[in-house]
Amino acid sequence: MPATPDYYKTLGVPRTATTDEIKKAFRKLARKYHPDAGGSEAKFKEINEAYEVLSDDKKRKLYDQYGTANENQIPRGWGGGSVNVEDIFGGAGAGGFGSWADILESIRRGEGAFGSNWDFNGAGASGFAGRQPRPRKGQDMNVTLNVTFEEAFSGTEKRVTVRVPGRADSETLTVKVPAGAVDGGRLRFRGKGAPGESGGEAGDLLVTTRIQNHPYFKRDGADVLIDVSVNVAEAALGASVVVPAPDGTKVRVKVPAGTQDQTVMSVRGKGAPKVKGSGNGDLKITIKVQVPKSMNPQQQKAMEAFLEASPDDVRSW
Repeated sequence: MPATPDYYKTLGVPRTATTDEIKKAFRKLARKYHPDAGGSEAKFKEINEAYEVLSDDKKRKLYDQYGTANENQIPRGWGGGSVNVEDIFGGAGAGGFGSWADILESIRRGEGAFGSNWDFNGAGASGFAGRQPRPRKGQDMNVTLNVTFEEAFSGTEKRVTVRVPGRADSETLTVKVPAGAVDGGRLRFRGKGAPGESGGEAGDLLVTTRIQNHPYFKRDGADVLIDVSVNVAEAALGASVVVPAPDGTKVRVKVPAGTQDQTVMSVRGKGAPKVKGSGNGDLKITIKVQVPKSMNPQQQKAMEAFLEASPDDVRSW
């Protein structure tokens, strides 16, 4: 049977050392010989074994009296009862490090002897006494909020009910949709997402606005787009056209003579409010020249007269 090492000598403390003195000595040596810090794995194992015994009152008493903390190695006549070896060496190890198999497996995985979550700056003298999982922020949650074109243009308030994983009850929040809100815009509610882990802060709730289609308006940021149809005569001769604006008013727009199909005209300040900045975008009007698919006799005669009066070839080739 191999001789039991002198654990006091291993930690460099006298046999009269207090528990705090043993912990302090262990921390100092563990920092020095930890494999992750370039130390010796064998030496670190000796230090940890010594601390495992001397930091436990029962094991230390056995070691001081019999020279070993393993009750299976103490002769029956010495007063040692039946003790399960696994209870001593297969559990938490030195103050909560885990078994040697766990420690060596952690080293092989590249996580260090204490695992990837070990905190070397643990609280007080017991900083090495156990794993200290790092706080982790909870996951963000996403919710889609459908709003009408008018609600996004003028702004509105909506109530949204969310059920957060890890929380028993659902929560109803009031979402203030700003005037000029855009499709795909996001509103963030800090701390309203999933709970954090190990004391970490909760995640956020992200509310994404989706703007419903409008019969004739479309949005391009703060600009509002609308198609306006004119007939061939209006495009050729010019016209004055009344156009609806998204704020509920109407504007009169002058279509110049000779306006071509797909011409874009702008009415400044008649678009949506700018969420970032001040003022409004523009109302952008796209002229759609409508060619008649059928004509009455009078229209037919007028178009024929126009054709006869147009000797120039519009084709350049």
